[in-house]
Amino acid sequence: MHLLSVNVGRAVTADIPGVPGFEAGLATAIDKRPARGPVAVAAPGPKGTGGSGLAGDTIVSLRHHGGDDQAVYAFAREDLDRWERELGRPLPNGSFGENLTTSGVDVNGARIGERWRVGPDLVLEVSAPRIPCRTFAAWLGEAGWLKRFTQEAAPGAYLRVIEPGEIRAGDAVTVVHRPDHEVTVSFLFRANTVERSLLPRVLAAGDALHPETRKKVLAYQASL
Repeated sequence: MHLLSVNVGRAVTADIPGVPGFEAGLATAIDKRPARGPVAVAAPGPKGTGGSGLAGDTIVSLRHHGGDDQAVYAFAREDLDRWERELGRPLPNGSFGENLTTSGVDVNGARIGERWRVGPDLVLEVSAPRIPCRTFAAWLGEAGWLKRFTQEAAPGAYLRVIEPGEIRAGDAVTVVHRPDHEVTVSFLFRANTVERSLLPRVLAAGDALHPETRKKVLAYQASL
């Protein structure tokens, strides 16, 4: 298990004729590109003020992205390869806006609260699945993208920084802690989207749950 690339992006104004949301230009940093050399990773601070956990990486919408519980986004190269075949187009590392493109890592089968050591120093903790947004759909430019991506339930994982460090392409990824519960990234994604009846079961992840997820579960239970 290792990193194929560490990807960062700068804010750009994308003007893509014919693509809703981008026709008049939209500021976004979803276009992540592999970095050369090591990248420092640290907890960025609370959501709303803290951005990306990676040095040199930009978060445009601090309201919806970034912060300590969404400091790093990982996506498996194996899933990018599958989408390449389905979409019939190349998807270089970073195409889905991921910071870490992994090889051999079961990103969607990782459990909430699972901890990974990346390289010699960095320790990350799996916190939540990525929920696809309108910007992601517009960037890909694929018909019905949000529905297609959601149906796959393989969204990649957000991670929080437990111990800061520097990482680079080729670094090993080692699972150093795996909680004893059923709440994987894919399970939580389905609970958040197409199978809301699963929501009460995600509380088994305990304190590792993203605070917004906990609020959603409690609201759901109150509505029953």
